[in-house]
Amino acid sequence: MNMKKRGAHRGFSGLCIGSLACVSLMVSAGVAQGTPKAKGASTKQAPVVQPAVKSTAQSKTAPTADPTATSSTTKMDLVRQLIRSLEQGDQSNAAWLPDAPTDADYHPIDEGQAELGKLLFHDKILSGNMNISCSTCHTLVTDTSDGLSLPIGEGGNGVGPFRDTGFGIDAVVERVPRNAPHVFNLGAHEFTVMMHDGRIAADPNHPKGFSTPAGMDLIDGLDSTVAAQACFPVTSGTEMAGQPGENAVADAADAGDFQLVWELLTARVASIPNYVDLFVKVYPDVSGASDITYAHIANAIAEYEFFIGRSDNSPFDRFLRGDSGAMSMGAVQGMVLFYGQANCASCHSGPFQTNHDFAAIGMPQIGPGKGHNQPGYTDGRDDLGLGAETGDPADNFKFRVLSLRNVALTGPWGHNGAFGTLEAMVRHHLNPAHSLFNYDQSQVILPYRDDLVKQDMMVMNDKARLHGILEASELGATYLTDDEFSNLMDFLNALTDPSSIDLRDQIPQSVPSGLPMYD
Repeated sequence: MNMKKRGAHRGFSGLCIGSLACVSLMVSAGVAQGTPKAKGASTKQAPVVQPAVKSTAQSKTAPTADPTATSSTTKMDLVRQLIRSLEQGDQSNAAWLPDAPTDADYHPIDEGQAELGKLLFHDKILSGNMNISCSTCHTLVTDTSDGLSLPIGEGGNGVGPFRDTGFGIDAVVERVPRNAPHVFNLGAHEFTVMMHDGRIAADPNHPKGFSTPAGMDLIDGLDSTVAAQACFPVTSGTEMAGQPGENAVADAADAGDFQLVWELLTARVASIPNYVDLFVKVYPDVSGASDITYAHIANAIAEYEFFIGRSDNSPFDRFLRGDSGAMSMGAVQGMVLFYGQANCASCHSGPFQTNHDFAAIGMPQIGPGKGHNQPGYTDGRDDLGLGAETGDPADNFKFRVLSLRNVALTGPWGHNGAFGTLEAMVRHHLNPAHSLFNYDQSQVILPYRDDLVKQDMMVMNDKARLHGILEASELGATYLTDDEFSNLMDFLNALTDPSSIDLRDQIPQSVPSGLPMYD
């Protein structure tokens, strides 16, 4: 076994995703929040459950010096007071900050399953045409995303930002409509909702234990929401299955036969002796090839994601644990803004900077869309997000608030990767209306193809549609000085765990199928 322990607070003892749930900022990367507009609450419940572990940040008492105060002198006094208290081991003045994550916040990791998951995650055997793996769109070379605004799924060539759209009859039919989010900290207990629109979630009231597009056809034996999510990229023709007529998996996916897709892929894996030996070794209920199920496959992939994704040793974490010198003075001032005047923590609260809710923030819409339509349209180029799942117009354009951990590493940002820099994403939050109607279309990071480019900006070139997006936005404008903005960016960079920057040592040399790992 060669699973390297990652980070000072990691260790097994204490402890493909085509489009993983998910993660980016708010929607892929939400950061400094503008002041929420007063809007009526949705009268219909979203098809998700609340996280099992609630954030304690929302119940914290405010500091003696109010972090929302606008006086720079008052803010500096607060910063100095906070640092002095931490140096003296006094946490009382930091009661408004979240607690740093501990081992108790995470699922224990099964080392054998994680090692098996590493191989499955990188093996193209799980795709219809055996030409794409989970790691294609969630490559460790680009910090568990792919560096593209929108992924290039089955039919493309290459990995990460250098992936193309393929050639001839094998070329991709469309771009994947939403950004491939990171997998950081998905092993924490509180992450119970996946996908940008929340369509996969833990649900104790559902007979299967999870709400998913498969309904009662979901396989039994899944150990986590991340494992449930790992069942679905392989059922998407655009992501991993391929197009009807190309292979049996693609035909089953096109027919909506989830169970047949999983059976066909499981049979492939079970036909490889090296894989069978590993499954027998890892799972007590597997004694031979016939005992392997797709639940075993999905659980192993989830365990690998739990392992590579743990990220809780950033400068901010070390600051929360009492190291007053872990962050720069600018970052500390940015932290005060984040939890105060900039109002970021209204959504990005808790130990992982997310409330696990959904929000509409007037995001630009790029790409092919999700087959949804604003009133008066029939071309399917819109993406209504949560609203398409609940059927409630009040939920239109709401997307899941993702964790900000390692946010500086996980661009492009937004549920569709619309922003090419973190700075642009933050500025959008501060003034959504100005950002939306003055969007720089050149910042998208997408491989060029004439027919796809014509789809990419159809919504952005339609002012009526932009007004529809803005009307749903829950954010107003927030003003920050240049120095305050710089400090806020310093804080967001302080959410980066150094051990997450380079994950290449967690990529296997080869996979049991013998298929090439990279084109």
